Amino acid sequence: TREGMHRCIGRQKAAIDLKHRGETKEEQKLTTETINDYISILREELVPATGCTEPIALAYAAARLRDILGAAPEGIRAEISGNIIKNVKSVVVPNTGGRRGLEAAAAAGVTAADPDAQLECLTRLTQEDGDAIGAYLDRRCVQVRPLDTGRAFEILAEVHSGGDAVQVRIVDQHTNVVRISRNGQVLAERAVPAAAQENPDQRLLAVEGILDYADSVNLDDICQPIRRQIALNTAIAEEGLRGRYGAMIGRESLPLLGDGLRARLRALAAAGSDARMSGCELPVVIVSGSGNQGITACVPVVEYARAKGIGEDRLYRALAVSNLLTVHQKTRIGRLSAFCGAVNAATSAIAAIAYLDGAGMDGVAHTLVNSLAIVSGMVCDGAKASCAAKISLALEAGLMGYEMYQAGHEFVGGDGIVRKGVEYTLANVGRLGSDGMRQTDREILSMMVGD
Repeated sequence: TREGMHRCIGRQKAAIDLKHRGETKEEQKLTTETINDYISILREELVPATGCTEPIALAYAAARLRDILGAAPEGIRAEISGNIIKNVKSVVVPNTGGRRGLEAAAAAGVTAADPDAQLECLTRLTQEDGDAIGAYLDRRCVQVRPLDTGRAFEILAEVHSGGDAVQVRIVDQHTNVVRISRNGQVLAERAVPAAAQENPDQRLLAVEGILDYADSVNLDDICQPIRRQIALNTAIAEEGLRGRYGAMIGRESLPLLGDGLRARLRALAAAGSDARMSGCELPVVIVSGSGNQGITACVPVVEYARAKGIGEDRLYRALAVSNLLTVHQKTRIGRLSAFCGAVNAATSAIAAIAYLDGAGMDGVAHTLVNSLAIVSGMVCDGAKASCAAKISLALEAGLMGYEMYQAGHEFVGGDGIVRKGVEYTLANVGRLGSDGMRQTDREILSMMVGD
């Protein structure tokens, strides 16, 4: 219940306050209910997607509309929030013949996408489907306009055929359909909050609780989504190193940085983004709604564990740490903002490496605080080739933060946005990303659309 959720949040905050005073109390221990919440978060977050998730969300919406309409749409009109426009402008939509942008995603949705596959709805497109997408675009059947309702993520889309029209609304998350209507008559609807809201369970996350959970979780409860994350995300990273994708940040960085472990951690994650941003058709497992974050939270941890000969069980626990820390940070910031999510995923990945090394709460907390003090403020100016470079640099900041801890050095409360206690620093970073960079977000969008 909502009342119970607020009680739990209060217990978490009280536990954090006690921790900072050096005290202990039974409320700090994870309850069975909290453990189940953490399991649910991992299962809900770690889902596969083919291509950048924002254009795929529009393709999914268009495919849903086509199926409800029951006919080939003569046209589609979509109103899209600015953050989605920013993320789609420069990215290649998979299986569309190298086409970019919202129009290509919408055309793919109405002509060929499979709505039942959700974020993998463009996976099985053929060459013939690509030709149909091109023909649909040539007929200028797609209209896309910006939408400003105060939500970072919102899609209002309509398709029509003859005198028949079907509408859909998606908010906050990529497949979160909250209203379907036909010719103005509502077919399905559910209430949504006035402002964007994440899964309430995610607000129960705390660094110490995440580590306790990772230490104690029955791996049978999480092995399926994490095993899939390892398989898919390492596959696209390796493809990025082999191929010639985007600016080839990952592939070209190895000769520059050398082939040591540090270089490989950065290069593999960057290479996965190189491939994904350039339309690679391989799927990835996302976290916090992002494939780039899913790659970054996973691939460096896997590569480190393999290089150090760390077993599968310990690796799975570390990946639970990395993914949950990413979600924890992003819950405060929001799924889409002017704050680059690669920062959150990269710092979480290196904190998980500290966990792999047995550094415990102290090492994880200091790694997070040190690295966020270095790299917080990197802006998101959409999904594109340079995301790979941002991932690489954010991982370098994370590694520097961990090395500072190992050497006995740290940034302390009062150093910029750093506060005493990891949760308070994370709260400041969340405030920076959600509130402080709101106008930055508007200015970035204005620059990108040429105003």
